[in-house]
Amino acid sequence: MHIRRLPFSACLVLALAFAAPASAQRMSTADRLTALEQQLTAMRSGNLDLLNQVGELKTEVQALRAQIEELQQQLELEKQSGRNQSLDFDDRLNRLENAAAQSMSVPSPSATPAAPASATVPAPAGAAVPAVQEAAPRVYGDASTLGKGMDERGAYSAAFDALKAGRYAESARAFQTFLDTYPSGVFAPNAMYWLGESYYVTQNYALALEQFQALLNQYPTHDKAAGALLKVGLCQYGLRQLDAAEATLSRVVARYPGTEAARTADDRLRAIQLSRVR
Repeated sequence: MHIRRLPFSACLVLALAFAAPASAQRMSTADRLTALEQQLTAMRSGNLDLLNQVGELKTEVQALRAQIEELQQQLELEKQSGRNQSLDFDDRLNRLENAAAQSMSVPSPSATPAAPASATVPAPAGAAVPAVQEAAPRVYGDASTLGKGMDERGAYSAAFDALKAGRYAESARAFQTFLDTYPSGVFAPNAMYWLGESYYVTQNYALALEQFQALLNQYPTHDKAAGALLKVGLCQYGLRQLDAAEATLSRVVARYPGTEAARTADDRLRAIQLSRVR
């Protein structure tokens, strides 16, 4: 069999042709390594970016927490200030009422001029001369439970003084005793409100809710009605009855627009809505 010899140049071309795939494979591996290195570099850069973002978020969260704590402190101070103002207003109102009652009970000297001696007409024989006496104040219930000689106004003032002094347990007992003794007294609506407040500031929300609701049921048009309805909603919020609290606070906003009670109710409604979004 005759074997044809190929020229050297043809052999060289064939050798290069067979060697080309191995070279191409080596270049492909190098390219792959380069691509992997680029991916690792990108991943490292991305991780660093994520770490930086996490650090920034942590800083922002800490700043927000500090702001929240500051706002909570300011809110607590405003609550205390509002409570003190309300107590001071009620105290001044009581003093004015006391002064008015005293001025009405003491007759003015000019109001009862003495009759001249010549105008004095003796009473007919056998006729009884009526004695001019001031009627004693009516007391409902057993006044001895509130102390000897202590009337309705004095009992209310004693309970109110305990509340102003921050002796909430004592004020709660005193207001409850007052209501037991004078359930229909002049100061009964105010006593019911401040009894509920005595419970509320000590976070006895269930007892406070009972008093505020009783005030609304018995005296729906009283001056304290707006504050009582607001406190009903706040008590429900404290008891985590969010649906009931939201409904009650919405009633405050709708029934007493433009009042401080409505503004407080609106703020708490926003807080409830934000807590639900979270």
